[in-house]
Amino acid sequence: MTSQPITASASRVLEVLSRGKMEMQGLLPWGSNYTFLVYMLHEGLRLPAVYKPRRGERPLWDFPDGTLYKREAAAYVVCEALGWGFVPPTVCRDGVEGPGSVQFYVDVEPEAHYFSLAEDQKEPLRKIVAFDILVNNADRKGGHVLRGSRSELWAIDHGLCFHADPKLRTVIWDFASQPVPDEILNSLRKFRAMLNPPSDLLGLLCRLIAEDEIAALRRRADRLLKQKCYPEPGPGRNYPWPSL
Repeated sequence: MTSQPITASASRVLEVLSRGKMEMQGLLPWGSNYTFLVYMLHEGLRLPAVYKPRRGERPLWDFPDGTLYKREAAAYVVCEALGWGFVPPTVCRDGVEGPGSVQFYVDVEPEAHYFSLAEDQKEPLRKIVAFDILVNNADRKGGHVLRGSRSELWAIDHGLCFHADPKLRTVIWDFASQPVPDEILNSLRKFRAMLNPPSDLLGLLCRLIAEDEIAALRRRADRLLKQKCYPEPGPGRNYPWPSL
């Protein structure tokens, strides 16, 4: 299966992912949960996608069963609300194997991930790091940041996000103790305002993550806006395993 750039509008892509007929291609050989490559067909468009069914999620001691696919969609919702656009379009829907997340399969360079980035290619990571702090990403591996065919960066695999307890685990500590750029802080302020009721964003998130997780999301946004700098690794486990 080959990937392809997004040539249709984002709304059109979301429509195809949400309403299209799912054509299974096969099981991806990596990852701890069942993940399928699929094509989504709708009104003349045929888009590649990654399908993660709820029934294929491995039970975890610290995340509620059957919620990881919704967290994938919530990560896309948050990234779009911030205006950053590095999480591929993602929806929740029924598929061949039942309810799950369906994410557009982006065109990336083979073997191009966080650990292969040169120093002059890392500036866009500042937004991804701020995003991970905000969504409390417990699993930012190097292979979850990919370089696209046009040198843009994509962030994928967000099933272990939004826990109400501190869980940040990431390989990207490049900016620890450095100031968060004003551009990013401005986006965070606008996003934080959208977390107050009534708002469309809040309505979307309420369907995807729990009330206490939304409250924790507000607290993390407030803390980052107050501190205005990237955190240092704290005590305990700060890096995911494996790292790639």
